[in-house]
Amino acid sequence: MAKGLDGEKLPPGITQRANGLYMGRVMYHGESHALYDRDLTELKKKMGDLRYSLKQGTFTKKSKITFDEWYREWITTYKQNTVKQGTIDSYNKHYSAYMEKLIGKMKVVDIRAEHLQKLLNQMSRQGYADDTITLTYCVLSGVFKQAYKNELIEKNPVSLITRPRGKAKKEKVVFTREQQKLYMQYTENSYLCNLFQLALCTGMRNGELRGLLWSDVDFKNKIIHIRHNLVTSSKEGLKVDTPKTRTSARDIPMTGKVYDILKRQEREYEENKKEFVFCVGNGPVSPKRITHEIHAMLRNMEEDGIAFPYFTLHSTRHTFATRCIEYGMTPQILKTILGHATLSMTMDLYSHVLPDTKAEAMEQVAEAF
Repeated sequence: MAKGLDGEKLPPGITQRANGLYMGRVMYHGESHALYDRDLTELKKKMGDLRYSLKQGTFTKKSKITFDEWYREWITTYKQNTVKQGTIDSYNKHYSAYMEKLIGKMKVVDIRAEHLQKLLNQMSRQGYADDTITLTYCVLSGVFKQAYKNELIEKNPVSLITRPRGKAKKEKVVFTREQQKLYMQYTENSYLCNLFQLALCTGMRNGELRGLLWSDVDFKNKIIHIRHNLVTSSKEGLKVDTPKTRTSARDIPMTGKVYDILKRQEREYEENKKEFVFCVGNGPVSPKRITHEIHAMLRNMEEDGIAFPYFTLHSTRHTFATRCIEYGMTPQILKTILGHATLSMTMDLYSHVLPDTKAEAMEQVAEAF
């Protein structure tokens, strides 16, 4: 029976190296499996777990695990119960599009930094957006970090690569005041008129508008409670979820215009009032319905000889925020209304407005000096 560095006898199958590292060997059907740890108790636990998995037939030799197999394990065991389904769907989409073909069949232990660097460099050369490359990098980082913790690999290759830059984001579409008037005018022809106008007047996100329930609308105190978010799940289709982040759950005061829009919507559904504020038939509004109606508006404008930039519903959020800053709302208050996690996020997104308001702000305080 082997002894440790302290002279004490070690359990069967365990030895201790000169550097203090314990090594345990588990024999099964004539094959030896080595495990290592600096903590003797932890090593014995690992050996017990290994013996169990060998007997149950669930053990996969480390050297044989492919990246595809480990990615699926990472999603199921380490991410499924910690992030929203929408995030899982996004991870899976990026894996299928950018990683599976190049490294999916490779063994995890064979993947080196140069393989991952090549993958990201290729995405950069092909003109993918910076956000797409960043998310791909983050998924790779999470997968290999867990592989390192689980001792599938001896070194995390992601720590050795440099994330290349991707294509810069397209400039945000923000309506001018004239375009804003045209938007309000042309939404009148849509059966989603009230949704489109509420979007511009509150800065609510797409999923927040479509997930708004009548129980969230407080006419008495003139407040909209953002408590729900309608998402599209790969497993369940349209699904009511909690808001995007902790700070996304918020209260938005109603202006007179917002109050009128919601009252108009209430009157339109008075006889057959649904749970959702905005419905199509018996169910909530899908993202495709929104896109279809925006395309219809743009066609109508084009037919009337009006040149209008292509926009999404998120453009109304940017426009709302821009008008708020132009009219003197402080970034801190705007942050809470938009539901941003940090003030810097608000400032970074809407810094384009500040040069126009700086001179006005200086004139307002001129008399103080």
